[in-house]
Amino acid sequence: MARKVELDGPREDPRRARSRARLLDAATALLARGGIDAVTIDAVTEAAHVARATLYRHFDSGTELLAAAFARLVPPASSVPEGAPLRDQLIALLEEQDRVIDEAPTQLTALCWLGMGPGIGDPGSGRTAGADRTELHSLRQRIVARYREPFDRVFVSEECRDRLGEFDHDVALAQLIGPLVFARLATLPPLDARARVQIVDDFLSARSRTTPDGTTAAEGEAQPLPR
Repeated sequence: MARKVELDGPREDPRRARSRARLLDAATALLARGGIDAVTIDAVTEAAHVARATLYRHFDSGTELLAAAFARLVPPASSVPEGAPLRDQLIALLEEQDRVIDEAPTQLTALCWLGMGPGIGDPGSGRTAGADRTELHSLRQRIVARYREPFDRVFVSEECRDRLGEFDHDVALAQLIGPLVFARLATLPPLDARARVQIVDDFLSARSRTTPDGTTAAEGEAQPLPR
């Protein structure tokens, strides 16, 4: 009988998949309980019952392992309320972002960690600073999807373009989410629903090309008094 041809390519070694899963389970648990400092090579390998050499077969460095653990703790992207007015979409997105920040402070730690430019090399890993950073890239992409993509979908909508025109999405995102993140980092009381609405209204008022009655900003400007 002829041998069956494998059409889907070589299968992954299940033992390799299990050892990777154990490493990620251990790193994620350590990160959630003790923060970045708790995720050491020795602590992870001991908790996962995996040899150090095995860890380095899966991850180029401890930094890559930590990035993969962070990625596990970042929830999926927010949904955008379909068919809702621009103001309501932005308020709903801010409400969701504030809830996620409140329930998952690890995300703030991940953002700060990435912002500081984590190192790559690991003593004893046999890897150099030029090693591939696949997990770091994946974490950045996941955070982009979590924080940016829902807003980008709103920013490119027809209503948003008609009302606000062309604008820098990065600056707009910072103006909308920045106050929520700052309140947490500065250990201030969380912003309530009224404050979130105020953030959106101020954002739209400052950037809008139309006044609330539908006229353009230029038409709504006061005319000079006759001499």
